Amino acid sequence: MNGIRSVGVVGAGLMGAGIAQTTASAGFDTLLCDVDDGALRRARAGIEKSTAKFVEKGQLTAADREAALGRVRTVTDLGDMSGVDLVIEAVPEEASTKIHLFEQLNSVCPYPTAFASNTSSISITGLAAASGRPDRFVVLHFFNPVPLMPLVEVIRGAETSAETYAGALDFVRQLGKETVEARDVPGFVVNLLLVPFLLDAVRALERGVAGTVDIDRGMVLGCGHPMGPLTLLDFVGLDTVVRIGEILCSGYGEERYAPPALLKRMVAAGSLGRKNGKGFYDYSVTPPAAAELP
Repeated sequence: MNGIRSVGVVGAGLMGAGIAQTTASAGFDTLLCDVDDGALRRARAGIEKSTAKFVEKGQLTAADREAALGRVRTVTDLGDMSGVDLVIEAVPEEASTKIHLFEQLNSVCPYPTAFASNTSSISITGLAAASGRPDRFVVLHFFNPVPLMPLVEVIRGAETSAETYAGALDFVRQLGKETVEARDVPGFVVNLLLVPFLLDAVRALERGVAGTVDIDRGMVLGCGHPMGPLTLLDFVGLDTVVRIGEILCSGYGEERYAPPALLKRMVAAGSLGRKNGKGFYDYSVTPPAAAELP
């Protein structure tokens, strides 16, 4: 992974757009790919809005913003990934979806191209095998919002080469991020510890321990957290947390990772959090108010 000049990002959701903004701002030519033109337009608009805020806050010059925007190109053809040095996958947290993607990427990208997954909970082994180049494969787990969060978890697989792993660590540092190195286990470090906490907050709400606002206020004021667990769930995406919880529960066989019934009902009802305007809070009003729960 040494000598990376160009980066491909597959998946133009919040994470993919954030990763693309971060790599472009760090000086890498960046190709953002998604089959959905609308997703690419929204991602581009989000990157423009986010970088404008950095300029307003004096954290980025107008010239640097224009340069970064100029380094981001959007495409709908996965075949365009054949010309980049590193491809980072940022598609939904489903093993079958990611495996299929890496099988496709392996057929269009020459061998020197390195692959990385932004998975937050899936073991690297199956993904690396599907890539056809397990020695050139790592997990780079970014955190949302990517341009602001300073951490990336870097995970190596059983066959990841020492050169690839060292190059991955160096690449993340070039992005201005800090790294933690973890074993290849479901959830790695952060989600292994965070997800049970978030699910316990939902269980507390389910049991009537306190209301949405009071649970969040308790953890912010009582523990110094920057936001409450239910607010954080909305931020991450309720559907995403359900998928991660199911992966962890399957991997460890422990009920504390099982998504509570309330959380699954909310996802089934279409309440996904900030991404669609309603979760534990209703974001159609200002300020957001506790939402009525199913």
